[in-house]
Parts: sequence; structure tokens; C-alpha cells
Amino acid sequence: MQPEQSDHRPGTPGPAEHAPLPLGQRILRRLHRVPPPVWPLSAGAIALAGATLLHFVDPNEPGNYPTCPWLLMTGTFCPGCGTMRAIALTTQGDVLGAISMNPLLTLLVPYILWSYVQWVASTIRPPRRPPRPTPSWFLWTLTVTVTGFWVARNLPWFSFLAPGTPLFPGW
Repeated sequence: MQPEQSDHRPGTPGPAEHAPLPLGQRILRRLHRVPPPVWPLSAGAIALAGATLLHFVDPNEPGNYPTCPWLLMTGTFCPGCGTMRAIALTTQGDVLGAISMNPLLTLLVPYILWSYVQWVASTIRPPRRPPRPTPSWFLWTLTVTVTGFWVARNLPWFSFLAPGTPLFPGW
């Protein structure tokens, strides 16, 4: 028996070396070429575009935006119910109205902004040592707070936490 003859010459790429990379690997290669500051700046631009849309297209008018899936399926409010209306009211300068739509969002805005600034800063000037992980006590506190808010805003005793209910009825 004779060994099979190959057209492959030494020093030239073989047939396996010409095969294109799978789509997933090509996408990952391109994503790794993007400069790091692009990600947080793009997220900020998308958030500003969303706030601009909410400013000009009123979320209170039926048919402009879809209904919250949780509210549609269960008839109860989720922790995020009222967030779109709160952002729309904030862009119009009505801070008390925004607070009445979603008080939890108002409490979390400083943390969200601080986290965003940290993200931008760490991509522009990477830290010399790895960042410390978020303390577990903070994560547990955040989880308990969001869950407690979720349950409380659906109870009759805390109906003032429901979207659109004024927190200060006299105002």
C-alpha cells in the first residue's frame, strides 16, 4: 500500500488554516478591539437618548409604551413600576412627582450615578490593583431593601408607595 499523496507543500498554510473562524469568535475578537471607554460612554449616550425620548413621548398616554409585564400578569406592582414616568417627570423638572412615581429610584439615583462615574473613570485610567469586591453586607442590604419595597408597595397599609400616589398629599 502506498501512503496517500498530499498537495500540501511544507511552509504553506494547510487546508485547516484557511478555515474561517466561527461567528462567535469573530464577534469576540472585534469586541476586544473596542477601546474600553467606549462601553460606559455608549451606555451613557443610550441612557440620555432614552431620557430624551421619555421627555418628548409621554409615558402617561396609553399606547406609547408597553405595559409592565409583571403588572399585566399579576396585577401587582414590581419595584420598577413607575420608573419611566419618574424619569419623564424628572426631565420636566417635577422632582416631587418623580418621587411619587417610584421613591426607591430616587433613593438609588446617587448610587447609580456614583457607580457610573466609577465605571467611566476606571476605563479611562485603569486602577493599578484589582478593585475590591462589593461587600456582601451591601449586596444583602440592597436585596432586602428592594424586596421589602416590592412587598410593601403592594400592601394596603403602604399604598402611598404605589406609582402615582402623592407621598405628601398636601403638596
